[in-house]
Amino acid sequence: EEWVEDLWNRTLPPGNNAVAVCLLDYGVNRRHKLIEKGLDSSDLYTCDPNWGTHDRHTHGTQMAGLILYSDLYEALQTQGDITLGHRLESVKFLPTFGQNDPELYGEITKEAVSRPEIQNPKRKRIFCMAVTSEQPSPNYGTPSSWSAAIDQLSFGEDNFKRLIIISAGNIREEIFLSDYLTRNDVATIENPAQAWNALVVGAYTEKVNISHPDFQGWQPVAPWGDLSPKSCTSVSWENQWPIRPDIVCEGGNYASDGENTAKIINDLCLLTTAHSHNYKLFTHMCDTSCATALASYMASRILSENPKYWPETIRALIVHSAEWTVRMIANFPKKLKQQDKKNLIRRYGYGVPDLDRALKSSNSDLTMVIEDQLTPFKKDGSVIKTDKMNLHSLPWPKEKLEQLGEAKVELRVTLSYFIEPNPGERGYKRKHHYASYGLRFQVKKPLETDQQFQNRINKATREEEKNISGSKEEDNWFLGPHLRSQGSLHSDIWTGTAVDLASRGMIGVYPVGGWWKEQTQEERHDQPVRYTLIVTIRVPEIECDIYTPVSNLILISQDTPTNIPIETEI
Repeated sequence: EEWVEDLWNRTLPPGNNAVAVCLLDYGVNRRHKLIEKGLDSSDLYTCDPNWGTHDRHTHGTQMAGLILYSDLYEALQTQGDITLGHRLESVKFLPTFGQNDPELYGEITKEAVSRPEIQNPKRKRIFCMAVTSEQPSPNYGTPSSWSAAIDQLSFGEDNFKRLIIISAGNIREEIFLSDYLTRNDVATIENPAQAWNALVVGAYTEKVNISHPDFQGWQPVAPWGDLSPKSCTSVSWENQWPIRPDIVCEGGNYASDGENTAKIINDLCLLTTAHSHNYKLFTHMCDTSCATALASYMASRILSENPKYWPETIRALIVHSAEWTVRMIANFPKKLKQQDKKNLIRRYGYGVPDLDRALKSSNSDLTMVIEDQLTPFKKDGSVIKTDKMNLHSLPWPKEKLEQLGEAKVELRVTLSYFIEPNPGERGYKRKHHYASYGLRFQVKKPLETDQQFQNRINKATREEEKNISGSKEEDNWFLGPHLRSQGSLHSDIWTGTAVDLASRGMIGVYPVGGWWKEQTQEERHDQPVRYTLIVTIRVPEIECDIYTPVSNLILISQDTPTNIPIETEI
């Protein structure tokens, strides 16, 4: 009680216009003192009045504490004031007893999303849902009616989009130390985490220290920096479906005596709010649920500081900031083959996100964020064809890069957009039948003319339309165009010399096929679509200011934006 009272006295409530994280769960116990400042009574909703809004299951209140404060262990150790930069909304869309009809999961989720939007239509919000179905994704990645509903909610109408953050799901059976990682790789991502537009969160852990006297001699199942023991993966999925999870956040660890079933112990979990506040104020939490809560906390921080950013941009920034730990890389051969890279991203996603990286550019880390749009298709008589590409000529620090010569640099590019799901289930079998369209990116090569660059994009478009693998133009990209181009979020890292990067200051974003193109009767071909492109230049080996030259370029040309796309016929 003293710990709670101290933190309560130091906590400042969110402002009236604060961003909200809307939690879709079993409800939340607002009477907990650490929750009441961040959750107004008017922001408690339910899909069925008979259910009420109170959490009798424990899960929702535990999620609430992590969404508001992150790991409470850290918050309790501070001494200064803590300002809640975002608020909480709660929608109870799961009954206290029994369960919803699986056939109605998608419709109930739509109903849950609509409740707070009707009440506060102008409020900026992010949706968090750490609820998955025990039934695995059908056919290893094929969309379901539930995941399609998530995609439709994200895609929205016109330019009203939603960011929905969902968990990858957990292994539901008991685990043993000897099964670690092998069991994770065959435990497929759970429904509805095969949704293309959602930010899907798996779990990793840095919690390895066991101090409780009852568990002396026990060891953590996961090493520091590796996958949390129950986190599901998409290693077994067919190649055409999205990379899942997108990222991994802290999800705690399990302890093993080396022989029996691994156990949850407090030392290896996150600290959060308990739902029965009358007799227990704190509790522990682990697995992908708390990882999803932490990702939602991070997303709300980014949106709070950048309220004009699109949902596609928030998703892109989180993924763009992610990196694999040394331990994750160490699980694979030193020289990675394409199969190793595929297993890496389908086990860990793009790695562990970093809030500071997502928010800031240091002098030797330059990040450019571009929000734009294009119309992917046009009608030529009775035939729908691919329309135009956008060529982004970036404010590139060319002279500075040339001065660095042979110094090692990294270029990271992330492309994020939301697709419209096919309204008919027959479209769930192949990716070009499910997604309304696709976008891809290419970066100009040294010595390549603008026309040669456009011709290369045209060739890549034709090859993808005909389902041809094409030539291996990986060109020092870590994943390459084939591995990175699944789903509706693509991220890759190029490594080379600074002088080589100096002449790569143009990026092409271009469309590929989808059901908007194939189903002419739907008349969706003329819909403009928007996307976010994030580009980072990093000089890891030396101290070098590449931020200032680009900042100056932008200030000089602020009346004429330097990232205006050149619409070019495909």
